Amino acid sequence: MYNIYRTNVDELDINFINALKTQFAHKELEIVVCETAQAEKNETNYLCASPINQEKLLTAIDNINNRRNLISVDLNDLL
Repeated sequence: MYNIYRTNVDELDINFINALKTQFAHKELEIVVCETAQAEKNETNYLCASPINQEKLLTAIDNINNRRNLISVDLNDLL
């Protein structure tokens, strides 16, 4: 399971820790802390935060650059 929680550090409290303990009871948990600047936030950065999404995006970029696995769509078919 992979979850992303975004919060301000000032909002962290014991309730957050207890919620994590409840949600992931008896499981190993990896916590990654990333400081983000408001100006740097964008959809690509958000998607790349997940290793699985990052791999898919990089594969898609590689496919486009190498013209592999492309799908052609006739825009007239969409009307």
